Amino acid sequence: MAVNREPILKKCKSLGISPMVMGVGKETKRNAGSNFRKKESDYKMQLKEKQKLKFIYGVQEKQFRHIYERAEKLEGQAGANLLTLLESRLDNVVFRMGLSMTRREARQLVSHGHFNVNGQRVDIPSYRIKVGDVISLRENSKKSVKFQEITEATNGRLIPTWLDVNKDNLTASVVRLPVKEDLDYEVEEHLIVELYSK
Repeated sequence: MAVNREPILKKCKSLGISPMVMGVGKETKRNAGSNFRKKESDYKMQLKEKQKLKFIYGVQEKQFRHIYERAEKLEGQAGANLLTLLESRLDNVVFRMGLSMTRREARQLVSHGHFNVNGQRVDIPSYRIKVGDVISLRENSKKSVKFQEITEATNGRLIPTWLDVNKDNLTASVVRLPVKEDLDYEVEEHLIVELYSK
């Protein structure tokens, strides 16, 4: 798997997203976005939206294309399906549970086998969770100082309504699939659909 070593804050600024979406830093006037805007072409706006999602979820081009093709085959709108598929990745669920500081860290922790899904060890960050799945931190990992530090640091993080998190047991059950309204960032997914429809 390719490793993205691009500076997070710099990329956030170029894509016009808050570093808070990535689990980094605090919202300030300086990184809240610029008022100066020059007219962008349709293609540039479409590309920017695609790059934004790829960056937020840490997926490469080939993987993103594969997810989009799967979203097209599902019932409903391709753009909404795309967001649901990205948001329901195991690494993202771990991040949303508050068991990692960033999605990058969540990806690494999942790869190292710290999590169970329905009692079975899963070490694939792109594993797609379903309604009713129970995600839990493995017993050995619960004793780890690393996870104690993470849970303290992420204590104030808002938990999305599609997850039912038990902070004491460090588990979460999936109540429903995530939808666009659950996201903590702005995205115009129809532009991505337009980009791939060309």
